[in-house]
Amino acid sequence: MASIELDLPRTAARGDDYVARAQALAPLLKDAADEIEAERQLPPRVVEALIAGGFFKLLIPRSLGGAELHPLSYVQVLETLARAEPSTAWSLGQNSGCSMTAAYLEPEIAREIFGPRQGILAWGPDLPGAGRGVAVSGGFRVTGRWGFATGSRHATWLGAHVPVFEEDGSARLQPNGRPYVRTVLFPKSQAKIIDNWHVIGLRGTGSDSYAVEDLFVPQQYTCSRDNPAERREPGLLYKFTSGMVYAMGFSNVSLGIARGALDLFIELARDKIPRGARKTLRENNVIQSLVAQCEARLSSCRAYIHETLEQMWDEAERQGDFRPDQHARLRLAATWAIQQSREVTSQLYSAAGATAIFNENPFERRFRDMHAGSQQGQGRPIHFETVGQILLGLPPEGRMFR
Repeated sequence: MASIELDLPRTAARGDDYVARAQALAPLLKDAADEIEAERQLPPRVVEALIAGGFFKLLIPRSLGGAELHPLSYVQVLETLARAEPSTAWSLGQNSGCSMTAAYLEPEIAREIFGPRQGILAWGPDLPGAGRGVAVSGGFRVTGRWGFATGSRHATWLGAHVPVFEEDGSARLQPNGRPYVRTVLFPKSQAKIIDNWHVIGLRGTGSDSYAVEDLFVPQQYTCSRDNPAERREPGLLYKFTSGMVYAMGFSNVSLGIARGALDLFIELARDKIPRGARKTLRENNVIQSLVAQCEARLSSCRAYIHETLEQMWDEAERQGDFRPDQHARLRLAATWAIQQSREVTSQLYSAAGATAIFNENPFERRFRDMHAGSQQGQGRPIHFETVGQILLGLPPEGRMFR
């Protein structure tokens, strides 16, 4: 499916150029795949290519020199990169989600963080008990340890989502009684990096842990993420919550991983003759059916996400915001795409036979990357329960996006 042309009064770039840039970058990523896997990070030449192509500024506001890219184009970029090399796409998806913070900061602070060529932000999820921020004069004193900081090895800034406490130790609460959480940003040099990213898949994302101890973060380097009252950018892109951005991003990375596995399998099936067989895999009726069904799964998931994003954008242009039921539809489309991508990748791995188990063959890496990615929160099956409750007219037990 090609990029969908919409009349976007604010976003100048339709995105075709960025998708073409991603396609042009694919050979470099494929060539660097073994190095990315071995070094557990993106090598300098890959990071430089991403910077030169403007990929780390895809979701940064145009007012700050970014692309402020339409979501349909953004997800196609991630899918294209994941088709070539999954860890690169996953890292870019995380760094891009973090960069949405630019819309909530004072312009001069946003330019300080994101303006330089390697102005890249990374952070870990807001897990309970990971850290805390004590409100003091002019800012917060932050202590904690966070994990899963995807893309942190090539980032220059780190962030953390911390519940706020008063100096007397009492917790600051929102009107609904939930903890008041603040996102704090600080140079990576101020944190202790903990090299513990030893995992089965997506090794190249370098998703290390990091820690700070009683670090003072000035107020202007903090924001209340997804809080409309602090949003400074009028662009429709910034009506998407961070959870929505991660859902659309990582689901399309998953589709790219699975699509890459299907590409590889079709190539394998052309020549491989299984032991005891007389014909190639592609001449086997079972394999023919499998390939067709895998194509249908991936294409239908992709179309579902694209249609959802297009309708959300069109509706928000008319009404000024997204409807709650559209939140549920995006969550459903994203979760379904991740689950189906995992099934497709697993089936192709199995059908490839013993060929798939060797390190020199990319099937086993795709298998590991896909299963590592599907363990991330955006792919949790419990999302189906939440959306099902909404469709059945019941109050959702879980939060739609975090």
